[in-house]
Amino acid sequence: MKNLFDVIKKPCLTEKGMMLQENNNQVVLKVNPSANKIEIKTAVETLFNVKVDNVRTANMHGKQKRVGMRTGRCNDWKKAIVTLSEGHKIDFLEQI
Repeated sequence: MKNLFDVIKKPCLTEKGMMLQENNNQVVLKVNPSANKIEIKTAVETLFNVKVDNVRTANMHGKQKRVGMRTGRCNDWKKAIVTLSEGHKIDFLEQI
């Protein structure tokens, strides 16, 4: 099993992620591409001291970027949408 801090990279603070957090009690995280759902669930439960109901993952492809005549590509990454149990909450903006 991986280190807990190697599984979760950072929260994904976007408008859609904030909407999911307010309406559906879900948190969107950027995670290690090799992490599976069980590792993500145990990492979130241990680090944030919450109860997780469900974990959904998606592999996101990096965007094509262009600077002048040069073209490049951002790295691929993995997104995890974690559904928390009733009464549990993670607020990333409050902890800053």
